[in-house]
Amino acid sequence: MDYRAAGVDVEAGRAFVERIRNLVHSTHRPEVIGGLGGFSGCFQLPSGFQEPVLVSGTDGVGTKLKLAQTIGCHHTVGIDLVAMCVNDVLTTGAEPLFFLDYLATGKLKPEQLTNVVSGITAGCKMAGCALLGGETAEMPGFYQPGEYDLAGFCVGIVEKSRMLNTSQVKIGDIAIALASDGVHSNGFSLVRKIVDDSQYNWSDRLEFSRDKTIGEFLLTPTRIYVKPILAALAQGVEIHGMAHITGGGLPENLPRALGENQSIRINNSWEIPPIFNWLAEVGAVDNTAMFNTFNMGIGFVVLIPPEQVEQAIAHFESQEIAAYAIAEVINGTGEIEGLFN
Repeated sequence: MDYRAAGVDVEAGRAFVERIRNLVHSTHRPEVIGGLGGFSGCFQLPSGFQEPVLVSGTDGVGTKLKLAQTIGCHHTVGIDLVAMCVNDVLTTGAEPLFFLDYLATGKLKPEQLTNVVSGITAGCKMAGCALLGGETAEMPGFYQPGEYDLAGFCVGIVEKSRMLNTSQVKIGDIAIALASDGVHSNGFSLVRKIVDDSQYNWSDRLEFSRDKTIGEFLLTPTRIYVKPILAALAQGVEIHGMAHITGGGLPENLPRALGENQSIRINNSWEIPPIFNWLAEVGAVDNTAMFNTFNMGIGFVVLIPPEQVEQAIAHFESQEIAAYAIAEVINGTGEIEGLFN
């Protein structure tokens, strides 16, 4: 017997690395040292920092991967993987520098996994970070044929004096909500149950997504907010805090951006995208459960002084991101008031 007889094809793994080499190199920044294939990735810190702080983050895509594998669409989940990590790192004001991925599968299928990596490289380009390296693990017997799992790791950098934390948030600051591109990458265990228990199939089309099937529409990748946010900071928008709206929705994530003895009061509603209304109706999901599971059309929130609201909204709209002033920071103990009114 040999390793191939046990289900691991070493030669296929080497061929896969060669297949993705150009994709990886296309993301490289000037600070990358060396190429793909070593035991580690090397990155020289950018110049111009007085007290550089490295900021790290890690995440996965979750059970959205099951949908991708069910309908055979693998590019967008690679973008999701990057987005979930870089958007988290961004909340400190950090610029993502480099990204690493971990990809595990039962049997290496080069075309399938090349599509995944092409999505990862696309996400890295959107975020301006380098895909520095990664690991591909072939694990027969651990995953079923056609199954794979993903994890991502990101490192960013920020000047210590400009690093955001909850102490900068002030009473009276306004929450600017930045639109999501749909469900993003959270709540898919519920999404899958809603569709599986209904009369709908992933291949059906809905009135608001006629150009895509339900499955394709739900695989719309997580929006990457890095470049618009960093551009806003560079143009003088005074951002005091940020929140990436992921698992747990607004109720769980928005309070994480607040300082001590602060709460936030929702003052204005926003137009909830029809996909969320459809999920609520088909699954008979109540409003509280929807807001505690999904982003409900808001993928990211920035907290800014009230006098900068118009400037900030104009900036994000110029970046083709719908933005709304939805809330105000008030005295309190971490609650969100008015969300379910």
